[in-house]
Amino acid sequence: MARAQTSFSELSVGQIADRSGIAVSAVHFYEAKGLITSTRTDGNQRRYARDVLRRVAFVRASQRVGIPLADIRDALNSLPQRRTPTHEDWDKLATRWQSRLDESIDQLIRLREDLAKCIGCGCLSLTSCPISNPYDEMGREGPGPRRFFTGSPRAPDRVATK
Repeated sequence: MARAQTSFSELSVGQIADRSGIAVSAVHFYEAKGLITSTRTDGNQRRYARDVLRRVAFVRASQRVGIPLADIRDALNSLPQRRTPTHEDWDKLATRWQSRLDESIDQLIRLREDLAKCIGCGCLSLTSCPISNPYDEMGREGPGPRRFFTGSPRAPDRVATK
């Protein structure tokens, strides 16, 4: 963080938090993760340029659609001169993230449908369910929720029944 003289166009951490609707601790967290930057006054207080508000809004919108912080940081850092994203930048990034979002939607739909089937069955046992996991076949394929991994041979349209 660079030292800078305070100007009226700069905002304190509290002002950023109030204007963006996030907690002060979230402002500090975003800064620690490299999503936003600040300067320091002679009294060692953080000051943020006003365009940080737009970056925070971009981060929050990206998080809301399920984009991990590391990917958001990479996207922000890919902008020329690490500037605040414009509407055109957001459109480009949203297009780049479209397939990831579509995949997440597909996984959530499969989860919703499978949960409804389990609740209807009543057994709620993934190791012995003759419909969702006959003979515990998924256990031999590895750990984790096999039916929900993209590309898994256990995707709902390819589930084997015996």
